[in-house]
Amino acid sequence: MPIYEFECEKCGEDFEQLILGSGQVVQCPRCGSKNTRKRMSACAFKSGNSFSGTGSRASGSCSGCTSTNCGSCGG
Repeated sequence: MPIYEFECEKCGEDFEQLILGSGQVVQCPRCGSKNTRKRMSACAFKSGNSFSGTGSRASGSCSGCTSTNCGSCGG
């Protein structure tokens, strides 16, 4: 199941959402607004015990990463 990154256009909250179907409505967890925008995110593929990244992100705990889950970027 794909997890997408979104930004709320009302309050600016960045959040992740598991999308189960194309008709799913995405709502901001902070303010409840449905006025959200899907963000471009990096993609990584796991091969054995290593990760291979295919992009970079703007900020976060890892260099160039915005994810709060280091398992998603291999950091």
